Amino acid sequence: MEIIDNYGRIEGRTSVALGIFDGVHLGHRSVIGAAVKRGEEQGVKPAVFTFKTSTVTTKGRLDALLTDDDKLTQFGRLGVESVCCADFAELKELTPAEFVRDILADRMNAVSVVCGENFHFGRGGIAGAGELTRLCSERGIEVVTVPPLKIGGERVSTTRIRELIRSGGIATANALLGYRYTYRLEVVHGAELARTWEFPTINQVIPERLIKPRFGVYCVKVRIDGGEYAGVCNVGTKPTVGKQSPPLAETFIIGYSGNAYGKTAEVEFCEFVRPEMKFGSFGELRAEIARNTEFTKKYFGLEQKS
Repeated sequence: MEIIDNYGRIEGRTSVALGIFDGVHLGHRSVIGAAVKRGEEQGVKPAVFTFKTSTVTTKGRLDALLTDDDKLTQFGRLGVESVCCADFAELKELTPAEFVRDILADRMNAVSVVCGENFHFGRGGIAGAGELTRLCSERGIEVVTVPPLKIGGERVSTTRIRELIRSGGIATANALLGYRYTYRLEVVHGAELARTWEFPTINQVIPERLIKPRFGVYCVKVRIDGGEYAGVCNVGTKPTVGKQSPPLAETFIIGYSGNAYGKTAEVEFCEFVRPEMKFGSFGELRAEIARNTEFTKKYFGLEQKS
């Protein structure tokens, strides 16, 4: 997949999906899918213009659903061939006319662009889909506007998905994302207490700008060393251990015995089991981990394979 920044230029004509696309959820996929389809019809490359999630802030903070690298991975899976992943701070002062001229016409080489009905652009987000259509028509660029996607009578939105993830509604969030919410992070050293209880875990520090699921225990799928495993993941700050720590994803991988330190593991969240708890002793914590493990084996249909 071809990737350019603010100053690059895509060679060859394109059909461009426009949006921040934090999460690349089903609503975003309807916009990107329309751009891919239009590109096929026009014989041009399907492309995306987006901003690096790490450069976008909402009231000074953004709890991102995906890292920039994971967002690009999702684009590739949807058939996108070219991406302009821009720095928001460097382009936020462009007027609507400058955005169409400098970005869409010049750098993206667009034949057509696709956006959602609520798309806004230009300095201060002053222009919408109607202004985009007017400015693009002056340059011979077609504009396709995609209506909001609704499921169960509610619009699929990043805000709604964030609320579900924060409240433990991970299964519903996954249904709106179109894939399982996932952390793809390096495995780091932890206290290694669980290793003495026959439940060795991997530890992953959740980056500050990524959204934190409701603290507690989850049934997860883990991909590491080329294999896929069921697992039990605790997200939180280890209140029983009593040490202040940044939010961690601490996962016991059922059936895995490799050395994971320094490797990247993908942890897919499937089902919320229980909220984070502080136990009266390590013995109580160990017994609870065993119960959670048995629940997870039943959830994935592994109880007769263990």
